[in-house]
Amino acid sequence: MKTKAFSQTFPLTRRKFLCASSLVLGGVSMSGSLLVSAEPQNQSTRKFRAAVIGHTGRGDYGHGLDVIFNEHDNIQIVALADPNGAGRANAAQKCSALRQYDDYRILLEKEKPNLVSIAPRWTDQHHAMAMAALQAGAHIFMEKPIMPTLVEADEALATADRAGLKITVAHQMRLAPGIALLKNAVEEGLLGDLLLMRAWGKQDSRAGGEDMLVLGTHLFDLMRLFAGDPLWCAARVTQNGRDITRMDARVPTENIGPVAGDEIEAQFAFARGVNATFTSRGKLRERIGHWGIELVGTKTSARILADISPAVYVQKTGSWEANGRNDQWQRWEKDPGAMATAGERSLVAANRGLLDDWLEAIEKNREPACGGRNATKALEMVMAVYHAALSGARVGLPLVERKHPLA
Repeated sequence: MKTKAFSQTFPLTRRKFLCASSLVLGGVSMSGSLLVSAEPQNQSTRKFRAAVIGHTGRGDYGHGLDVIFNEHDNIQIVALADPNGAGRANAAQKCSALRQYDDYRILLEKEKPNLVSIAPRWTDQHHAMAMAALQAGAHIFMEKPIMPTLVEADEALATADRAGLKITVAHQMRLAPGIALLKNAVEEGLLGDLLLMRAWGKQDSRAGGEDMLVLGTHLFDLMRLFAGDPLWCAARVTQNGRDITRMDARVPTENIGPVAGDEIEAQFAFARGVNATFTSRGKLRERIGHWGIELVGTKTSARILADISPAVYVQKTGSWEANGRNDQWQRWEKDPGAMATAGERSLVAANRGLLDDWLEAIEKNREPACGGRNATKALEMVMAVYHAALSGARVGLPLVERKHPLA
């Protein structure tokens, strides 16, 4: 089964028409200056002032993060920054930004937003963008992975804590309705005692290090949701059949920090005797099928087919017969995704769930469900795999060494 791509068509509202019309009128093109303003007259007062930061030339806008503020009654999208002119105009039209800038630092200084979406898929500028937004007093919603290194993520978290600001990272599956229900069911004994978690990346052309960083962070986040923090990691990472060295580090298709290896087998240990594995090997793509994670218990197993709207299956345990064991996988009857509409399964709906949780976390001064700490711990599991593979030894978690092991 192939992973579906989700897209959303946005109607041309009056606000968007005004913004689109302003693109024809143009503005003064000066580095760092206000380029386009489409502020309507008699605009309503909003609770939050929001801004979007992107870079069309460096990673585009990740997974709908340019439009997360759209159609929210308590949010006014005051500005968007992107140094690429064509990309900026297109993104500004989609999100109905009132003003446009080519420099996000000037935007933050002039607009003073309360909320900022850091949207690029590439992470090479995540740290600089996040620190600038935090220092300007803005809460952050950002694309994953959170940062290229744990050092940078730690600094951003510490800065946010000192300022009382909240960071949310786009690990949408953690808040998917089916995942929330499955977590409760597992705690109530659906699987018996949880013993093992087996996760597989997409194992496509990015198999190995890139797969682990781009998609594995979602799976590591789910491992921690069901089993808590890992205790240690052991791993083998190979390139063309041989164990990697630091010399195998490379920049992947998208600049998300160095990766290595075309095949990964990793093992994690959790409390209460729970073990977990992560596999990314292109040779297994057809054998394993859809990327995701299997939860194995003493009574039965559940499998999550990962996606923006993940599907949950439960194994109906059979018996041994002459032709083998007749276990069957069935869609979990409590999975709301089975009956959801296309809109309810969309990326827009998934991001809206994260946005609403983020706003509630700001109001109640709590950690967001998909907060920066959870995202950093998922990134830490990626780094633990490399530390273990390069050293040939089991490494304890949390990691003491916060620098990138491939640097």
